[in-house]
Amino acid sequence: MSEHRAPGRVKEVTSLANPLVKEIKALALKKFRDQQNAFMAEGLKLVIDALDLGWEIRTLIFAKAGLGNPTIEKVAARTVAAGGTVLEVSEKVLTSITRRDNPQMVVGVFAQRYLPLKDVRPKDGDVWVALDRVRDPGNLGTVIRTVDAVGARGVVLVGETTDPFSLETVRATMGSIFAVPVAKVTPEAFLNWRKGFSGLVVGTHLKGAVDYRSVDFSGKPVVLMMGNEQQGLPDTLAESCDRLLRIPQAGRADSLNLAVATGVMLYEIRRGALSLDARAGA
Repeated sequence: MSEHRAPGRVKEVTSLANPLVKEIKALALKKFRDQQNAFMAEGLKLVIDALDLGWEIRTLIFAKAGLGNPTIEKVAARTVAAGGTVLEVSEKVLTSITRRDNPQMVVGVFAQRYLPLKDVRPKDGDVWVALDRVRDPGNLGTVIRTVDAVGARGVVLVGETTDPFSLETVRATMGSIFAVPVAKVTPEAFLNWRKGFSGLVVGTHLKGAVDYRSVDFSGKPVVLMMGNEQQGLPDTLAESCDRLLRIPQAGRADSLNLAVATGVMLYEIRRGALSLDARAGA
C-alpha cells in the first residue's frame, strides 16, 4: 500500500471517535446524506462498478486485512487519483460504519446522483418505471435491480418516497443503483411531464379491467406506473394512464408485493418488445 500513499489522502484510522468515522457513520441518517449529498455502498465489486460507471467517490474505506490485495490497492490508487480520501481501518471501525458483524472488506462513499426529469426522454422500445410513494427500501432496491436485469431504462420516483440512497436500499439493489438512472419528482411535475409524453402509460390497479398479458407493448416507449404499497395509485395518477391493468390472482391473496408485481409487469413488457424484435429479424 505504501506506493499509493499520498499526504492527506491515505489515513490509518483505528478510533471510533475519529471525526471522519463519525461523519461517515452519520450517512445512516437521511438528513446527513442530504447535507453531504453522499451515500455509502458496501463491497469491492460495487465500488469498482461505480468507478467504472463514472460515479464520484469521496472516500474509500477498507479493512487492514485488505493490505497487499492488488485489487484493493488498485481501487485505492483510483480513489486518490480521483481526489478522494482512503481510510485504512480496523475491523471494529468497519463494523461500526456498516452496522454489520461481518462487514464487507471495502466500503465506498459516493456523491448522490439524480437524473433531471427533463432528461427522461423515452424512445421506441424503452421502458421506464414510475413508482408512486414507494415506502419500503427493500421494495425500491429490488425494483431498481429488476429494472437493471430486464434492460429497462430507469426509475422515476413520484411524491414522498423512501430514499434510494439509504444503506438498506443500496444493499437491495446489489449494485444496480450505479447502473439505473433515478429521477425524483413531485406528482404535479410528473403529470406535467406526462402531458408531453406520446408513448404508452400503463398502471396496475385493483380496478384494472384489462389483463396485463393482453396488451401489445411493442414498438413504442412505455412508462409502467406502480402505486404505493398500501394504497395503490391515487386517482390523479391512475387517470393519467392510457391503460389500467390487472394481474390475475388465482389463490386467496388479493394482491402481490410491489416489487414482485413490478417484476412480473416488466418481464411481460420486455417479452412483448423482444417478440417484435424477433419477428422483425425473421
